[in-house]
Amino acid sequence: MLIRRLKSKAIMFALLAVTACTGKVEEKYVEESVEKLYNKALANLELNDYTQAAKAFDEVDRQHPYSIWATKAQLMSAYAYYQNNDYVDAIIFLDRFIQLHPSNQDVSYAYYLKALSYYEQISDVARDQKMTELAMRSLVEVVTRFPNSKYASDAKLKIDLTRDHLAGKEMEIGRYYEKQGQYLAAINRFKIVTDKFQTTTHVPEALHRLTESYLGLGLVEQAKKTAAILGHNFPGSEWYVDTYELVENKKFRQPEKKKAYWYWPF
Repeated sequence: MLIRRLKSKAIMFALLAVTACTGKVEEKYVEESVEKLYNKALANLELNDYTQAAKAFDEVDRQHPYSIWATKAQLMSAYAYYQNNDYVDAIIFLDRFIQLHPSNQDVSYAYYLKALSYYEQISDVARDQKMTELAMRSLVEVVTRFPNSKYASDAKLKIDLTRDHLAGKEMEIGRYYEKQGQYLAAINRFKIVTDKFQTTTHVPEALHRLTESYLGLGLVEQAKKTAAILGHNFPGSEWYVDTYELVENKKFRQPEKKKAYWYWPF
């Protein structure tokens, strides 16, 4: 009897040790109706519990893969991941949905949500712009594939913003090279902006910086041609005034008068 008790305790301690090593106990698999699972997922979504909502939608697809709700759950799961800022998982699920259901009525939204998942990961211009490039590529795909969808107009707006962001990155690198006196490298960056990002807000400055860099290399005629392009396309720009003063080596702005301030003695 004593030996049997010792054996039972040894087995119990072994089980506890295994549980402690794994650090978790596996959840029990409970089979539920598709309606109950889907409604549970929606309830979690309304409570902004996106982690549980995603799990519940995944469970709909796992337990009832051939139901009409499974297809909806796949997309809703991706949406829950997106809302939870789990963009990597959202993109994985959206790619799967697009591959499995290319003719689904909601596939345009899947493409749009995928583009947003990249767009939300865009970092400032001081960092790598891989996500910006992926976002722009995905947004262009939305506009190209679904030009008449309700997502196209917003995608077009975001394309302009991503292009401006990419141009800003080129400008930052160009300014760095110019500051270091590496004028050829700077010119290459500024020309990317003027050639590939002509509709962005950075073009006037890019032309001004090109003029500066050409002058830095002693290419006076090239600098004057660039200044003329700036003046023709952006005559009212402050960058053009700076460029004109630079090329002509004159100051045309009137110096600002110092403002008089009255001081009360108390």
